[in-house]
Amino acid sequence: MEKAKRVLLKLSGEALAGDKKMGFDETVCREVARQVELSAREGIQIGVVIGGGNFWRGRTSEAIDRTKADQIGMLATVMNAIYVSEIFRSAGMKTQIFTPFACGAMTELFSKDRAEECFAEGRIVFFAGGTGHPYFSTDTGVVLRAIEMEADMILLAKSIDGVYDSDPRVNPGAKKYDRVSIQEVIDRQLAVVDLTASIMCMENRMPMAVFGLDERDSIVNAMKGKITGTVVTV
Repeated sequence: MEKAKRVLLKLSGEALAGDKKMGFDETVCREVARQVELSAREGIQIGVVIGGGNFWRGRTSEAIDRTKADQIGMLATVMNAIYVSEIFRSAGMKTQIFTPFACGAMTELFSKDRAEECFAEGRIVFFAGGTGHPYFSTDTGVVLRAIEMEADMILLAKSIDGVYDSDPRVNPGAKKYDRVSIQEVIDRQLAVVDLTASIMCMENRMPMAVFGLDERDSIVNAMKGKITGTVVTV
């Protein structure tokens, strides 16, 4: 794969929590910052979306309305973006956080024009808060922003090192794909991203790559087009 000029990097909230499973593992976050800084130094424009699973995963109680549960999840992604943005700043990068809803002075309301300005200034641009609407995941959020910002591809840094034909945590014989089409992902429900996000990728021809966050220099390599996990073609 060719080196991308602009990418959207999706970071798993659970992966950022490391062995703690909840909250943040600062060592993991600083390692992500190191790799992103190296990639930005090469002139790659980088947008970041972070999941909220290290704080909140869906509807945890029948007493909570689905819409309210999703709103809690949106706020979890905002907390993650603020934290990781500060780690990036401590590593010498300039950042900007956008949300699709107002968060006081903590973030800026998303505008494509303003985001383009931040990319041109060499900032790492965080897109937090998902789409701003319930019933849409951060998978859909990252695909939406990647399409809007005309990114070359989406990089999915996960706690699992690629796309498998079944869950490798359940099936030790699961087969890992080096390359797989988005059509096959949809047909076989391979759960790279959710169905809505998969269809958006297919319709808008947005390629993805999936790799393990805990692999040495996996982000740096992926930014250069060296994918150790799975390339999802369109």
